[in-house]
Amino acid sequence: MVDHALIHPVILCGGSGTRLWPASRKSLPKPFLPLTGEQTLFQQAISRASDPAQFAPPMIVAGADHAALIEQQIGPGSDYRVMVEPAARNTAPAIALAAASLDPDAIMLVCPSDHHIADAKAFCAAAKTAAELAKDDWLVAFGIAPERPETGYGYIKRGDALGAGFKVDRFVEKPDLERAEGYVASGDFSWNGGIFTFRAGALMDELARHRPEMAEAVRTAIGGASRNGNRIDPAVHDFATITGESIDYAVMENTARAAMVPVEMGWSDIGNWAALQDALNAADQSGQAGNIAPDSANLIDCDNILVHSDGPRVSAIGLQDVCIIVNGDEVLVTTRAGAQQVGKLPGASNQ
Repeated sequence: MVDHALIHPVILCGGSGTRLWPASRKSLPKPFLPLTGEQTLFQQAISRASDPAQFAPPMIVAGADHAALIEQQIGPGSDYRVMVEPAARNTAPAIALAAASLDPDAIMLVCPSDHHIADAKAFCAAAKTAAELAKDDWLVAFGIAPERPETGYGYIKRGDALGAGFKVDRFVEKPDLERAEGYVASGDFSWNGGIFTFRAGALMDELARHRPEMAEAVRTAIGGASRNGNRIDPAVHDFATITGESIDYAVMENTARAAMVPVEMGWSDIGNWAALQDALNAADQSGQAGNIAPDSANLIDCDNILVHSDGPRVSAIGLQDVCIIVNGDEVLVTTRAGAQQVGKLPGASNQ
């Protein structure tokens, strides 16, 4: 029997984080780096959903290459399960694997493993509100309060009130600056942070309605899965037939049961080095000209600089709005405006 009082965290560990190269590499990608504190982003994601009075033990969805990292970082004696994706197929199949393996009445909270959330209490409160809606078979997205007219995020337009949340009027793809400014000014739009709450059975029903081949392949892959301790390995052949697609495209933009819960929780997807700098600056009370740098760095007449080094001292004079990253034998220097393009560099794509 599923414990209806508990929310089941599903932590997604896909993605390679190429825009955070050279620190993020295939062997040690973004979720497993301590970018915003002593804990890695993955460890923070686990910690936020660790209260046993509210959350069941987590299920972590990841590729086989990262199973050892997960075991190392989650710590000995922890109660968790790892769903090993046979291949990367985007978020819809990854989430569906978790849903198909849970009791249909389990309420699942889907969280990326590589985001920063400053206010864990607000996150937990939103999870509780979303879970109540999910019990009535609403598919619930967290609507992040927008802090600026961001062009790098998708948006959610809220519709009619629905308990402590809202129906979703529509999902909006990444806008240009003019539209983003209008969205923020209207007060009707939130950022889509990729955090969702579903009843597992309701999600699989909606997936079967809108992507029947994907739903069937996932169910077959779970039906043929091997289990060893806390590890679940779905059948490879069945999963390999799936066409990759995000949960937004596959389900959320098609369902008539989409809802959202607004939340202010100091969220960032840490999507590039400039975003990391913004998140660290938001937490920094020193007022040191927007510079984020280790004590070993020497900065003269510099403003709004990020320095991230794994050892070598970085010295700079007279720079503005620049990110300087040193990792191993690689050095990256980019303007903040250019940080979005780091993933296109040969070093990042061949990591």
